[in-house]
Amino acid sequence: MPDVTEPPDRCKSRVRESRTLGSVGAKPNGLATRPVPLWVRLYVARWLRAPMQRADGTQEARTKGTPQGGVIRPLLANLYLHYAFDAWMQRNYPRIPFERYADDGLVHCTSREQAETVLLAIRSRFAECGLELHEKKTRIVYCTDDDRRGKNEQVAFDPLGYTFQPRRAKNRYGTFFVSFLPAISKRSAHAIRATIRSWRMASTRNNQRLEDLAELCNPSVRGWMNYYGRYYRSKCVTVLRYLNECLCRWVQWKYKDRYRNKERAAMHWLGRIARREPKLMVLWQLGVKPEARS
Repeated sequence: MPDVTEPPDRCKSRVRESRTLGSVGAKPNGLATRPVPLWVRLYVARWLRAPMQRADGTQEARTKGTPQGGVIRPLLANLYLHYAFDAWMQRNYPRIPFERYADDGLVHCTSREQAETVLLAIRSRFAECGLELHEKKTRIVYCTDDDRRGKNEQVAFDPLGYTFQPRRAKNRYGTFFVSFLPAISKRSAHAIRATIRSWRMASTRNNQRLEDLAELCNPSVRGWMNYYGRYYRSKCVTVLRYLNECLCRWVQWKYKDRYRNKERAAMHWLGRIARREPKLMVLWQLGVKPEARS
């Protein structure tokens, strides 16, 4: 992260039909640069006007916006915000770097004064385009580390399942220092544990083999580690240790006669399996193995 004050401009977009159609056809507020074929505008209009069908089969007419989770939602949001935000930033603030993923944005500023000025301009721009920033999620964050020791109320933010905040790090000489780094957020960690609990391995899968549980767990664990373990891996590993605890409870339920009230013995049994077959579980391949008595 650059040494700047950063306001994450996460916007809660309200994509109105007329505005979106204009962004792919006409040129309101500088939203488009070239004409788009009529059939594209036709399909966009159909997507926006299509009713939303609920789980019970009932349909709800759409008067504005797109439903949460709709397949067309990210496409229309990216299309609209490309002109409403990306192109506008490049024209008006060419020297200020920024990132945007769907409706999550981050603008890097060199001072608090610049951050407040840019934030005010973005609010005005979004108002012109029929959008508004999310009041609770939009804030100016100071990236505190050993080189930036200023004081600010906000020193952390959570984009895309990560939390960026001051963290302890070690340089190539083995010296510890404070850096502004990302790691898995508390909300993402809670969601992972909730998913593991939803598998109910101990109560509903104690008639299955350990190999069957591996087929269930491995794809998810591999995906979590590939995404959340990319930065500050130790935080993600700590969260995934919970899977070993659930596997231990599975052992206690499956072998009640031997391990029903013997959690430590069950964990040692699981550890011996992990030592004998280290490639059975993706978690074990990553080195996160249960403790095994020698």
